[in-house]
Amino acid sequence: MSNNKQQTAVQWFIEQLEQKGDASENVSIRRVQISIDTSDYLKLIRQAKQMEKEQISDAWENGFMSTGQGWNGEVTPEMHNETLDTEQYYEQTYGGNK
Repeated sequence: MSNNKQQTAVQWFIEQLEQKGDASENVSIRRVQISIDTSDYLKLIRQAKQMEKEQISDAWENGFMSTGQGWNGEVTPEMHNETLDTEQYYEQTYGGNK
């Protein structure tokens, strides 16, 4: 099985925020501090929202197509009536909880 897992919009946002925001952890007071320029922060939010919109669209299309109700019958015969439940879709696409 290939390991071409995508990141969810949330995973991507957290990773980018920690990288671009010079995240630092102070274990003794149980705090994480992130310092990021406002314009960079707003840009990350816009990108994450766009990514989430695309991922929701892809998930909906996957469910729609795999039921055999695809656009103009574009579903391959082996995919007819084969659906992924949400857990299967998430695991296959994003690799589960990280």
